[in-house]
Amino acid sequence: MVSRVRVWLNRTYAENVFFMDQLRRNPCGRAVEIHATHGDPDSPILAAADFAAMEPQGLSPAAYVEYALDQCARHSIDVLVPVLHQAALAEHREDFAAVGTALLAPPAEAVHTFQDKVDAYEAVEKLGVPVPPWSRVRTADELIAAVDELEAAGHKACFKPASGAGGVGFRIITRTPFSLMHLSGFPSPYMPLDLVVQALQQADEPVDWLVMPLLGEPEVSVDCLTGPDGRVRMAVGRTKNGRRRGFTLDPSFIEPARVLAEGFGLHYLTNIQFRMFGDKPVLMDVNTRPAGGLHQLSQCGINAPWAAVQLALGEEPGDLVPPFLGQDYAVVSGPRAVRPVSAPLHADLDLDVPVPAPDATAGAQTAQATHSAQVAQSSQTSDRPLTV
Repeated sequence: MVSRVRVWLNRTYAENVFFMDQLRRNPCGRAVEIHATHGDPDSPILAAADFAAMEPQGLSPAAYVEYALDQCARHSIDVLVPVLHQAALAEHREDFAAVGTALLAPPAEAVHTFQDKVDAYEAVEKLGVPVPPWSRVRTADELIAAVDELEAAGHKACFKPASGAGGVGFRIITRTPFSLMHLSGFPSPYMPLDLVVQALQQADEPVDWLVMPLLGEPEVSVDCLTGPDGRVRMAVGRTKNGRRRGFTLDPSFIEPARVLAEGFGLHYLTNIQFRMFGDKPVLMDVNTRPAGGLHQLSQCGINAPWAAVQLALGEEPGDLVPPFLGQDYAVVSGPRAVRPVSAPLHADLDLDVPVPAPDATAGAQTAQATHSAQVAQSSQTSDRPLTV
């Protein structure tokens, strides 16, 4: 009899409830036991798991590695899908292998490269993959100079942290004075330049921002699955243009994504994002983790989470070529269960709390995004972190 596969998702994004669903509905009919830990007792991740636990608070990366190794050893975890402290955990891949756990994450060197967008852009350019014009700024004077240069070339300027995930901290610069216009409707990413400059001048320490032109649509997020042998098994693009979503195999997006996945050893599931600079696709960001919208590929007949687990287990899923491209769609929010009672933050530090079997019908596959993703501006990255 084939034993069940034990998969642990550490503190991760709410949308990964769909990742769990796909593991359970794997085409091999293999039994999967899902463990999950989180810092928020009301994360739907905990309710969706077979065994759930609160994570200890305030651990350093090194201490978290020790905690994770202990959990994997005591609960015979086969595959760990890390989001929190991904780089630190990846540095100890051999230690996890020694207790029988495979890490579904790229090598630590690749994770570190893409944690800093300046390092990433410099490294990517050496491979010949185009990136947008950019400037690293730390002071008000540097910001003004970078914005002036972009606007003189006819571009609208935006900025985001040099390190960080997705669209957190993303803002678009405007010369329009602050007024009631900025206080009506939903919160906007547009920020008057004078207010940003004032905030920088009053700050106690410098910032670390990347300033670049506001890139055009469509945005294309290429989900890649790459084996530890460096060969890409899957590269499928998900397109975003306003509310409309779709899929693409356009080589202008797929080929540079393959170059990056192979060139940097982006093993297992990664997400490589492009936008348009004029009429040319340029790299926007690289996520060294499964994207929140990865489950949408099920509309193309692909179960990427299970194929990734197979690779981590040393099995060969073969090339994942979509048998068809799903029709265009929009994402809407939907309910997912939480645990019956909010647990105190100090409770359940071990993976020993079984969760009632999740309702497979709860949160249909069409419920693919949280409300925050709905109201996000189309200029922001769509795979930004959800509440974790």
